[in-house]
Amino acid sequence: MADAPEVPRPPSEPRSLSSLRIDRSAAPLKRRRRLWPWLLGALLLAGAGALALVPRKTPVQVASVLAAYPSQQYADLTASGYVVAQRRAAVASKGTGRLVELRVREGSVVKQGELIGRLDASDVQAAIAAAEAGVAQSQAAKVQAEAAMGQARAELANAEIELKRQQELRAQGFISPQAVDAAERRAAVARSTLGWQQAAIASAKAAIAQSQAQVQVQQVNQANTEIRAPFDGVVLVKNANVGDMITPFSSASGTSGAVVTMADMATLEVEADVSESNVARIKPDQPVEITLDALPDARFRGSVARIVPTVDRAKATVMTKIRFESLDPRILPEMSAKVSFLSRPATAADQQPVIAVNPKAIVQREGKPVVFRLAGETVEAVAVTPGRKIGDLQELAGGGLKSGERVVLSPADTLKAGSQVVVAAK
Repeated sequence: MADAPEVPRPPSEPRSLSSLRIDRSAAPLKRRRRLWPWLLGALLLAGAGALALVPRKTPVQVASVLAAYPSQQYADLTASGYVVAQRRAAVASKGTGRLVELRVREGSVVKQGELIGRLDASDVQAAIAAAEAGVAQSQAAKVQAEAAMGQARAELANAEIELKRQQELRAQGFISPQAVDAAERRAAVARSTLGWQQAAIASAKAAIAQSQAQVQVQQVNQANTEIRAPFDGVVLVKNANVGDMITPFSSASGTSGAVVTMADMATLEVEADVSESNVARIKPDQPVEITLDALPDARFRGSVARIVPTVDRAKATVMTKIRFESLDPRILPEMSAKVSFLSRPATAADQQPVIAVNPKAIVQREGKPVVFRLAGETVEAVAVTPGRKIGDLQELAGGGLKSGERVVLSPADTLKAGSQVVVAAK
């Protein structure tokens, strides 16, 4: 028989004691839920305390330690330009022909008159041989004319002797007048023959001179096929190669004019453009200091050689020629140059680099001048001795700093050695 369904108790009926027991299995979960806010608050407090204990980094502005030159304190004006050779030539031949020999290349040092290259001169050599043959032929004609003149002189001498004898015989009445006339005609013919032979000798001498002149002309033509250095210098550019057709007075395709370009390195100068508004501040022989982009650590003394008396209308500048006091083998044509016009000549000591910084980096600590040098993320206090003012920089004596290091600009009063810093963006 099936169980009868449980009849619900009325709300007023009291519950049994078993329903009033506490379920202790859910108590630990509720306690854990109540502990989480406390644990999270404790962690936040610990993190805040740790963050408070971490030292803060001070933002700073920095500048580099530089190598400055005392001579710059005398600079009144600066200009830029290029190194140029005042004696420079594009060397070519006077003749036209194919280049068959080239004895130099870029950088070759040549002396005046030294052979640089040679053109094909086979046609000129043939012309020289023909002219020399003409000289020999003229000389042979002269020898033949001289021999004939000797014979004519002998003939004239015989004719004059015969004439004189015939005249004596006629005076004695031994011969007829016709015989004397015949002797006179013979003597006249001999004189004429002698004169003709003398003219032949003169013509032979003239032919010899003409042939020798032709030889000289062809020798000059041959010399024109030889390309020689016009002065002592260095080859800068090789414009042609063996096999090229050299045509100095033509721009035809496939031909070359100059064979090499060379310069006299003893005539190197700097051509600097000075604004026309500042040209009154410079004068001839004014001392200058020259720096080259290719040699940034070198300083060269010089002076104003001359001021070109014309203005470039497009740039509103005046070209100034600057001479070097002494040339350095490292100086090459077309190098970029910067010229500082000085108020007084710079000495050798003025051209020695010194350590300098922005004056804002120097502060007083305990009555002594110091600068703060960056060492990673901290700073070091370096005692310094300020020296001369060099432009916008301050010279520092002593060896505490090196060029390229970074120092703090306008450090705060609270900044001290060992402080952690961070470089602020400019």
